[in-house]
Amino acid sequence: MDFNYSAEDEAFRAALRAWLETNAPRDAKFAFDMLAAEDDDSDWDQKLAWCRKLASGGWLAIDWPREYGGRGASLLQTVIFDEELARVGVPLPFIGSGLSLIGPTLIHWGTEEQKRRFIPKILSAEEIWCQGYSEPNAGSDLAALQTRAVEDGDDFVVNGQKVWTSAAQHADWIFLLTRTDPEAPKHKGISYLLADMRSPGITVRPLVQMTGARGFNEVFFEDVRVPKQNLVGHKNQGWQVAITTLMFERSGGHDRGLMSQVRELTALAQRMARNGRRAWDDTSVRQRIAQFAMEVEAIRYTGLRNLTRQLKGLPPGPEGSMMKLCATELGVKLAMFAMELLGPYSQFAHGAAFAIDHGAWSQRMLGARGPTIYAGTNQIQHNIIGERVLGLPKG
Repeated sequence: MDFNYSAEDEAFRAALRAWLETNAPRDAKFAFDMLAAEDDDSDWDQKLAWCRKLASGGWLAIDWPREYGGRGASLLQTVIFDEELARVGVPLPFIGSGLSLIGPTLIHWGTEEQKRRFIPKILSAEEIWCQGYSEPNAGSDLAALQTRAVEDGDDFVVNGQKVWTSAAQHADWIFLLTRTDPEAPKHKGISYLLADMRSPGITVRPLVQMTGARGFNEVFFEDVRVPKQNLVGHKNQGWQVAITTLMFERSGGHDRGLMSQVRELTALAQRMARNGRRAWDDTSVRQRIAQFAMEVEAIRYTGLRNLTRQLKGLPPGPEGSMMKLCATELGVKLAMFAMELLGPYSQFAHGAAFAIDHGAWSQRMLGARGPTIYAGTNQIQHNIIGERVLGLPKG
């Protein structure tokens, strides 16, 4: 791989940097941090405003084709985009699954009518989307879903329940998987529907997490009518569409913010006392933090391997599963080691008086297990790596 950017790429960087100098918010609370994860609802208005500001400048969904309102940016330009937003400390925040999941899926699978109706409002962040995949008895085994959709005239009538639905409390629309042929094999008889969250019969209930965040939700469907024109792909063949969406979900990098946390952990060790001196003066502490830094670099280079494959036009390799597994487990290790350094101060809640760093580390610790579960649990990633990469027999 040639790690030098072309003149065109550098011109793209210069244009973006100039725009950010004028338009980037200076007091943003969100950052590359567990505190700004998709389940955190505390600064929604600020996140939404930043996305709409990016949209107004044409800097949202830059990799989308120009005919759909994007910039047609190259893969390297999307890397530059992330680098520049990280440089000014205002990343692209999570405002639902419109930009990252359903938008690209509709570009691939949607009818022309669906594209005209939905894509412009996704691109402008006018309409917020959530993802209706997981169910109480169908999490990692997604194809075991039981939410039913029965044809009735020009509509499907939907009954069932979805769970772990991020941003459902804000969403205008939901894309969901339903079973339209209960007699078909598990991966057949599934249809992919788009439902208006204001439809009668939809109920959203928050799932309050240990961190106090209320962004995860249960969504209940009771005789919800969905027009047949909102079917994506063909009836009973929704699994193919669903896999497309999952590919977009798992294609993103997983090392964002980890090195920043290592630096913050270093600063914490230099401030906290351990056996009558700075924790940083303890060789074992420095060795642990150095190990964390090396793991972050290994994840970063794994990401570059993945990028190299894509630039060569090769299909996705095992790097996505490796990065997801290693990065999320490293996030847990970072948070737990911070608890060791903090000692009694680790018991202070986020925002509590006298809490070190305003209790950010305890908040990270409580939230760190979440990423090991969503977007394919780490147990599933172990299976993928073991069976499909290493060729090990199924357990």
